[in-house]
Amino acid sequence: MNKNNTMKEICEALARADTVLIFPHISMDGDTLGSSIALCKGFRGLGKTAHVLIEEEIPEYLKFIDDGSCTFDLDVISEPDLCICVDCAHIERFIHRKDKFFEGKVTMCIDHHRTSECFADFNHIDHSAAATGEIVFNVLNEMGVAIDKGIGEAIYAAIITDTGNFQYSNTSVNSHLITAELFNLGIDHSYVCMMLYQNDRIEKLHISGKILGTIKMMAQGKAAMAYVTRDMLERAGALMTDTEGTSEILRNISGVELSLFAKETQFDETKFSIRSKTWVDVSEISMKYKGGGHKRAGGFTIKKPAFEAIKMIEADIEEYFASHSGENDN
Repeated sequence: MNKNNTMKEICEALARADTVLIFPHISMDGDTLGSSIALCKGFRGLGKTAHVLIEEEIPEYLKFIDDGSCTFDLDVISEPDLCICVDCAHIERFIHRKDKFFEGKVTMCIDHHRTSECFADFNHIDHSAAATGEIVFNVLNEMGVAIDKGIGEAIYAAIITDTGNFQYSNTSVNSHLITAELFNLGIDHSYVCMMLYQNDRIEKLHISGKILGTIKMMAQGKAAMAYVTRDMLERAGALMTDTEGTSEILRNISGVELSLFAKETQFDETKFSIRSKTWVDVSEISMKYKGGGHKRAGGFTIKKPAFEAIKMIEADIEEYFASHSGENDN
C-alpha cells in the first residue's frame, strides 16, 4: 500500500501534469461530482487539458453543476499524464473505468473516507474533512487557481450535500469558514440549493410513497429499514436516482439510531445505504460486507436478490443491537 501524501506533494504532482482525467465514483452524489468538476474547471484555468470521465448518466438533480466537463469517451485523452479519482475509497467505486485510470502515467486519489485505501501513486486522504470538496478547495488555493463563481458553486454543492446542509456531525469549523469564503466570491447559494432540493420530479414523490410503505422497524424501534425493487421503480415510472435521500428520511424517525435502505439494482445484487444518528459506527457494519464510508454514513453491496439480502441484514442488525445493549441508551 502506498503512503498518504501531504498537500504540498500532491500539488507538486498536479503542477507537473498537462493532461488530466478525473474519475468521480459510481452512483454520483454532490460531493464526488462537485469536487470533480471544480478540479476540472480549475485545471483548465491553468491551461491544462482536463476532463471528468463518467460511466453513467448524471442524476437529474446534479446536472446543473456540469458545464461540459463530463464525458463518457474513454479515449478523450489517449495517454493522460495524470488520472485522479475523487471521493473514491476503493477501486470498486470506478470499476468499469479502472483500466483507463491505471493508463495514467501517474495516478492520484483525493478522498476523505475513513475506509479509504492508498491504492494510487499519490494519495491525499483527509479524514477530518467533512467533504472532499473541502480538500479540493484547499488544493485549488494551494495551486494558485482563481476560484470563480462556477468553481465555487460546484464546491458549495459538494460541501452542503455531504454535510446534510451542515446538520451532520462531520460538519466542522472549516466547513463554515470555506463556505463563507465561497459566499465572498459571489456564489449564488440560493440557486444551488433550489436546484439540489427544490427540483424533484413528480415520479420521485410517487416512488417515495411506495418505499415508505415498506418500512420495517427493528431492534425495539432503534433501527428502521425500507427497500425499493426494480418492479416498484418501473410501476412508478421512476429512476433509482429518485430514491436519493431515503436513508436520511428513515433516520429522522424518532427513536431510530440506525437506518438502512435496500436498493435492488439487479436480480442478484442489492445495494444498501446505511446511516446512524449518534453512536453506531456504520463503517464498521459496512466493512463487514466489504463496503465502506464514514462513522455516520456508509454503504455496501450484497450479491443476493433483494429479499434474501434484506432477511440476512435484519438478522445481523438485531444481533448487533443485542450485543451492544445499553450503549448510549438514553
